[in-house]
Amino acid sequence: MFQIGDNIVYPMHGAGVIEAIEEIDLLEEKQQYYIIKMSINNMKVMIPTSKIVSSSIRPVTDILAINHIIHIFQHGESDTLLPWKQRYKVNADKIKMGEMQEGAEVVRDLMRIKKEKALNTSEKEMLDNAYEFLLSELEVIKGITDSQIKSFC
Repeated sequence: MFQIGDNIVYPMHGAGVIEAIEEIDLLEEKQQYYIIKMSINNMKVMIPTSKIVSSSIRPVTDILAINHIIHIFQHGESDTLLPWKQRYKVNADKIKMGEMQEGAEVVRDLMRIKKEKALNTSEKEMLDNAYEFLLSELEVIKGITDSQIKSFC
């Protein structure tokens, strides 16, 4: 499915690159693994090739989708009436999906709330993480300009 050198996004971890595909003998069972170097924290992750679909790892978003995502980020509607616990669950589910649009919505909505009032500790941490995941993907998209990245700030 993926090749060495492919840029990917791993939900809850951000963007990374497939560094290798190795056969590893674990508990006397040989299995192929993707070795992924994550851009956040320089962490390395090993995922069995047979589990790649269930892990929700996906290719990075292409440049053609960026303008739509920027529009949603800047002009999309936010539901500010949810109680924070319910909002936290909705946002956590969006992040777990691993889609760039969903992550951009979480960042947008929490930034809007932060402008009006202080976020609680859990939501502040969620905003920081979601923003870091979003930027990690933006930084590896081929053809994206610095001005497009800054429009997310």
